[in-house]
Amino acid sequence: MKHYSPTDYVNWLEEYKVRQKAGLEARKIVASFSKRFFSEHVPCNGFSDIENLEGPEIFFEDELVCILNMEGRKALTWKYYAKKILYYLRQQKILNNLKAFLQQPDDYESYLEGAVYIDQYCNPLSDISLKDIQAQIDSIVELVCKTLRGINSRHPSLAFKAGESSMIMEIELQSQVLDAMNYVLYDQLKFKGNRMDYYNALNLYMHQVLIRRTGIPISMSLLYLTIARQLGVPLEPVNFPSHFLLRWCQGAEGATLDIFDYIYIDAFGKGKQLTVKECEYLIGQHVTAALYGVVNVKKVLQRMVGNLLSLGKREGIDQSYQLLRDSLDLYLAMYPDQVQLLLLQARLYFHLGIWPEKVLDILQHIQTLDPGQHGAVGYLVQHTLEHIERKKEEVGVEVKLRSDEKHRDVCYSIGLIMKHKRYGYNCVIYGWDPTCMMGHEWIRNMNVHSLPHGHHQPFYNVLVEDGSCRYAAQENLEYNVEPQEISHPDVGRYFSEFTGTHYIPNAELEIRYPEDLEFVYETVQNIYSAKKESIDE
Repeated sequence: MKHYSPTDYVNWLEEYKVRQKAGLEARKIVASFSKRFFSEHVPCNGFSDIENLEGPEIFFEDELVCILNMEGRKALTWKYYAKKILYYLRQQKILNNLKAFLQQPDDYESYLEGAVYIDQYCNPLSDISLKDIQAQIDSIVELVCKTLRGINSRHPSLAFKAGESSMIMEIELQSQVLDAMNYVLYDQLKFKGNRMDYYNALNLYMHQVLIRRTGIPISMSLLYLTIARQLGVPLEPVNFPSHFLLRWCQGAEGATLDIFDYIYIDAFGKGKQLTVKECEYLIGQHVTAALYGVVNVKKVLQRMVGNLLSLGKREGIDQSYQLLRDSLDLYLAMYPDQVQLLLLQARLYFHLGIWPEKVLDILQHIQTLDPGQHGAVGYLVQHTLEHIERKKEEVGVEVKLRSDEKHRDVCYSIGLIMKHKRYGYNCVIYGWDPTCMMGHEWIRNMNVHSLPHGHHQPFYNVLVEDGSCRYAAQENLEYNVEPQEISHPDVGRYFSEFTGTHYIPNAELEIRYPEDLEFVYETVQNIYSAKKESIDE
């Protein structure tokens, strides 16, 4: 109901019919995704069906959310693809909003709004809105006003109404606001810089900064800046190297100012006020006067996205590199002709084996921007075209029958919850080979020859609880006597339901392993029923 205005007339019967039709169409498309895209990532044009549907987009999103909220252990494949579609639709909408925001004139200084767009884009399935974040900040402002009233009951900031942008000019009155802010933020609410877990993307998302009450210099500075400006203190952002700062003017209005006419505020360091010399001591180096200058919204967002980009490059467990992909999208939305980032994006998609047609488009754009990149571009073009040709040559679906003589040594089946004997991780099997199918280099690097049965034994594709996908030797796996759900993002790609003891393969996986499910039932009966009987005795 939040999408309707109480003053608008709505024909609810017609609205219901449109909503019902949109829901049926959305479900039809979700149901088709597994069959169409089981063996590959959803291509760039894979979402065109739902983008081209007629009717309000909010109805399609609403139906996708309904699918995601279905009973927890069932309809996993539907949820998997509903999540992908919703993720894509929301990101496209947010990216369009961000691009429109970036077209604002340079004097448009809504730093918080820009930061929220970044937050929303990286967390499109979370319920994040500028209105809600502003409401939380307004609550902090109220606490600051309460403290300020105790310092100076006639302070002009106390008379400001919500949404006003008045500034107070007297330095002493500004100082009283900052004192009240420091008390509320750092003493009362216990906000602090996150020194213990500095390289965590959550430190850059404004909704998380407010929830966790911690962040890094740039996110803490944006919070501090927003509160100060609402209370009439004209702080400005400073893109200081290694440590984002704010500056507070101490000079007379209209006078010619230099860097020594400002106090610099470290919001990460509990609002500590610094001189120029102390700023240099903070980062351990001398810097030029230009680096103490104020920056506009676009430069602030560039720094935030640059931080996310650096974190994305550090990703280890997340084999989808989602943060790196999202931060590249954001950076290129601001600076679409950054050749090195375009090249990184093309390499990333190539590495992940996704969207080869988009890779070619990116490479063509790079070649137009910088012909000097022909070496790197040519290499990627050649291998991408080879990848496309290989996909065309792929024939049918490989079916693996347990009854086949060459599969006689395979002991485990898809859907079983296993534990790794050596590393102790929990996992679920989603594929198997009668012998190791990896190349010689992988076998050597993984020291497979040191195993008693070497590579001449069944190997299993497993989804691991830490979010990784691994290829494990049969002798290293054992039944998990206390089976549990595996919280891996790709579980729904392969399985339709978790029963409490095992996963049931979806239709596409079952086609590839048609005899495994019967074996799973036998195994579950033998392993877990026997355990239950021993407990009952």
